[in-house]
Amino acid sequence: MFKNYTTWLSAFRLRTLPLSVSGIIVAASLAAYNGVFNWMVFVFALLTTLSLQILSNLANDYGDGIKGTDNHERVGPQRAIQSGVITPEKMFEAIKMNILITIVLALLLILSAFGTHHFLLGLLFFGIGLISIYAAVKYTVGSNAYGYRGLGDLFVFVFFGFVSVVGGYVLFSKQIDHVVFLPACTIGLLSVAVLNLNNLRDINSDRNANKNTLIVKMGFENGKIYHYFLVGSAIVLSALFGILYYTSIFNLIFVLVYIPLIKHLLMVRKNNEPKLLDPELKKLALSTFALSVLLAIGHLL
Repeated sequence: MFKNYTTWLSAFRLRTLPLSVSGIIVAASLAAYNGVFNWMVFVFALLTTLSLQILSNLANDYGDGIKGTDNHERVGPQRAIQSGVITPEKMFEAIKMNILITIVLALLLILSAFGTHHFLLGLLFFGIGLISIYAAVKYTVGSNAYGYRGLGDLFVFVFFGFVSVVGGYVLFSKQIDHVVFLPACTIGLLSVAVLNLNNLRDINSDRNANKNTLIVKMGFENGKIYHYFLVGSAIVLSALFGILYYTSIFNLIFVLVYIPLIKHLLMVRKNNEPKLLDPELKKLALSTFALSVLLAIGHLL
């Protein structure tokens, strides 16, 4: 099934992976600052998160492909099923294999984090893992896919923000700390902004395919205002985190990322053509990743 590695690597959509691990990086830095960091937990958390993101990408390819949402009107890079390089049957087999890999990685993560001493926490996180797998698949797959009902933003905020940062921190510390909430909201909001930008770009093809994202429901101009709110709120909350937990000027190195974020907002503001937003997706995703790395480094300095 995986003879054509280039084709499958393209289907994995590797450019989405840095964004997916942003929350884990932040959680790990907070854990390290509080003296509870564990390398094995960190590695398995990264691997599990990457596996979940790849699962989501394959499931999105499959769900949008068989529904006909990915068609000639789509602006971004062609998906695997859309282009015909991978059949729906082979994609479905890959999804099932990826689910098994994700479950194994999640079990190894839980074992490395909790061992046999925190059974209830381990059980809770196994449940979170199963819910995460379900959410990754159900975004576009099935007749009641939540991505087609405008609920994608909420799920992205919860999983990329709170599950990733707050949940990631608990994997290390076995408890919740107040320090995690502002970073969790920051990463969650920026992750939603990436999805929102994708939906702004695809508003016409999504509307024609009856994929009722929030952007389809609120319209392009209101969607741009919503986008300003998402990125602007992330900037405000991250700045508030820097001020509240300030110990050194080096803590604030993450504000350098405000430059590309503000430039991005200006670009969105003056752009009235959805397809021209496509280059901004990569910039926003990499800016989010850069902010997570610099916030993590700054917090440890």
